[in-house]
Amino acid sequence: MNNQDNSKRKIFNHKAIESRWQKYWEENNIYKTPDKMADKENYYVLVEFPYPSGNLHVGHWHAFAVTDIFARYKRMLGYNVLYPIGFDAFGLPAENAAIKHGLNPRKWTEANIAHMSAQLRSMGAMFDWSRKVATIDPGYYKWTQWQFLQFMKAGLAEQKNVPANWCPSCKTVLANEQVINGACERCDSEVEKKDLKQWTLKITKYADRLIDDLDELDWPEEIKKSQKEWIGRSEGAEIDFPIKDSDEKIKVFTTRPDTIFGATYMVLAPEHELVKKWLEEGKIENKEDVENYIKEAKKKSEIERTNAEKEKTGVELKGIKALNPARKKAKMEDSEIPVFIADYVLAHYGTGAIMAVPAHDERDYDFAKKYDLSILQVVACGDLPCAEKAELINSGPFDKMGSEEAKKEIVNWLGAKMTKTYRLRDWVVSRQRYWGVPIPVVHCEKCGSVPEKEESLPILLPETDDYLPSDDGKSPLAKVPEFVNTTCPVCGAPAKRETDTLDTFVDSSWYFLRYIDPENEKEFSSMEKQKTWMPVDFYSGGAEHTTMHLLYSRFWQKALFDLGLVKDKEPYKRRLNRGLIMGPDGQKMSKSKGNVIDPDEVVANVGSDSVRMYLAFMGPYNEPGHYPWNPDGVVSIRRFLERVYGLKFAIKEESSEELKKLLHKTIKKVREDSERLKFNTAISAMMVFVRQAEKEGITKADLQAFLKLLAPYAPHMAEELWHELALGESVHTQEYPEFDEALIKEDTIKLAVQINGKVRAEIEIPADASEDEVREVALANGNIKKHLTDKEIVKFIYVPGKIVNIVAK
Repeated sequence: MNNQDNSKRKIFNHKAIESRWQKYWEENNIYKTPDKMADKENYYVLVEFPYPSGNLHVGHWHAFAVTDIFARYKRMLGYNVLYPIGFDAFGLPAENAAIKHGLNPRKWTEANIAHMSAQLRSMGAMFDWSRKVATIDPGYYKWTQWQFLQFMKAGLAEQKNVPANWCPSCKTVLANEQVINGACERCDSEVEKKDLKQWTLKITKYADRLIDDLDELDWPEEIKKSQKEWIGRSEGAEIDFPIKDSDEKIKVFTTRPDTIFGATYMVLAPEHELVKKWLEEGKIENKEDVENYIKEAKKKSEIERTNAEKEKTGVELKGIKALNPARKKAKMEDSEIPVFIADYVLAHYGTGAIMAVPAHDERDYDFAKKYDLSILQVVACGDLPCAEKAELINSGPFDKMGSEEAKKEIVNWLGAKMTKTYRLRDWVVSRQRYWGVPIPVVHCEKCGSVPEKEESLPILLPETDDYLPSDDGKSPLAKVPEFVNTTCPVCGAPAKRETDTLDTFVDSSWYFLRYIDPENEKEFSSMEKQKTWMPVDFYSGGAEHTTMHLLYSRFWQKALFDLGLVKDKEPYKRRLNRGLIMGPDGQKMSKSKGNVIDPDEVVANVGSDSVRMYLAFMGPYNEPGHYPWNPDGVVSIRRFLERVYGLKFAIKEESSEELKKLLHKTIKKVREDSERLKFNTAISAMMVFVRQAEKEGITKADLQAFLKLLAPYAPHMAEELWHELALGESVHTQEYPEFDEALIKEDTIKLAVQINGKVRAEIEIPADASEDEVREVALANGNIKKHLTDKEIVKFIYVPGKIVNIVAK
């Protein structure tokens, strides 16, 4: 048969194959996961569930289809694998999209869930659809409300005035984590600061545990580091700096009390209470300059204000002087120091005030240089500014003492105390939007803010035609009188419902617990089901959620644990952040750049298996990176699958010994790489094998083993060939192939031979050769003989199976 005819035989109809096997899998409940299976250990694979704000994009495919390879691989290893799916359907993304299209958020969201469900099914992923959850279902958010009430009763949820991030476009409050470079993460509008009465959750109470418990988790260090830095725990001392000619004091927090003798000025946050008090009392001589600076600072986000790259600005509070307590107590000169306000100091971080030591802090040094302030070295650590710990100088009674010892001695000497401070703030969960979970609280003039009765849950989100956000800071629910007006659950008097809704990150803080018990009407997740499935064995997600969803859900789990409602203090054993798929131009995909890849279009052209394998082939899934989409790359994978399909025409009675060995080496390689999520190199190994099998032919038994190896990667193709070859029921119910140790051993190996560290030859020897045999072969090599002419061998070094090094002179 000529090459053209042979090529035609490899062409397959991916649409027919995918439709056939997706229907078969669903009809036969292949992926419906029981809670227990005899002789099988449970394994819970989780991916972050999507927002239903539109079509699936390439990022969704990368998230779900590639993780599906791992889930399928684990299933074929003999685990009872749960791989569920659902929709994070409340919140700003879905609501903004609905408003943009002039549709009711519920209708828009439900239509998208239906559409995206069909798209997800086209992946051929082993999702257990019987466990699907959607956060907009009353049966789900009843338990979101119930858990909020338990937090409220435990004192973890409270309503209080807080400086909040207000998005004027979305017309709602944002958590600090949702403000990116001073802008709303959803619409890019500049965020404003407003003091508003908001519901908050006391995540700060868990700050230490959120850091310390990371040590017990099998997570990449970069994820742990990001969470630790976001929580921002600092250990140091609180020290009072007296105000000259006043009984007032400025309390500062410092991690370096050993440098206090070098504090030559102080900086307060523009919002500091003392600044406000001094302005009202007329003690600040340059009042107009200070008030203008405070006004400008309010326009900036926390991230902008604390950006290390930006130039530091500030204004001195003329008429106010502080006293350095250490220099004052030691009766040293220059104890009187100026006081500034600067926007890089935040009112809620530490005490909202710092002692500035320009000799030993780069930021303070730059500020001092700019405003011509005194710089005094008090640690002998080298050229200024230097932050290293060393022997103290210019520090009165503490001269020549080491930094660590001096820290404690100085704190005790000043009568101060050691303490901790945190960057983390309490989680603001109020949202002034319609499309969210109603907060189950009633405001009564007599009883105050009281929780709804549990038997009244769920408090349903009412239908309304007026769901647009308003400029007055109130939720659209405030315009629905039949929702607002109610009776107090305590005294029965007329009362008003809370009209704010919950942040969507609340909904996603416990969804993994509902997957394991989705039909339970009496509990959000039974302890029995938790013992069966929790904690999650493997959680794949996006790096952008490291300091939002991932941190929030860890806090939520710990709070539930303390209330005796869950069995584990941590929800996820292992976490992986995947990489990011870029446009063909190497830039982030965006409609304005015209570089967005429509996965539906690509799937229609080359098939689901080609797309999922290409996404797995782009780079190691266990190493987050940026991977540009290459149209030629996905076509190459399609051609590979065509060669796989053609193997059914290459079946013969006996495979060569070389092909058998290659098959078992491939099995070993693919098993090892799949376990480590290095799917790209696993695919490369399979490509090498298929090229050789195509060239020389393959037995039905060897092709059977290869199809099982391929099945997690190309589930439709593997299933099609499995049935064409009449190999029994679904390939996806088979065990993953094992390799034969005897067949992966090499008969011979190649070794580099070095003389004095330089490679001079390569020799081939029996794999089990002794050192004497290796020496004999190496010294008989012509090139080695030439380089050893007139030289004496001082040492012959053989590292078995790796290298030979001859030391000669």
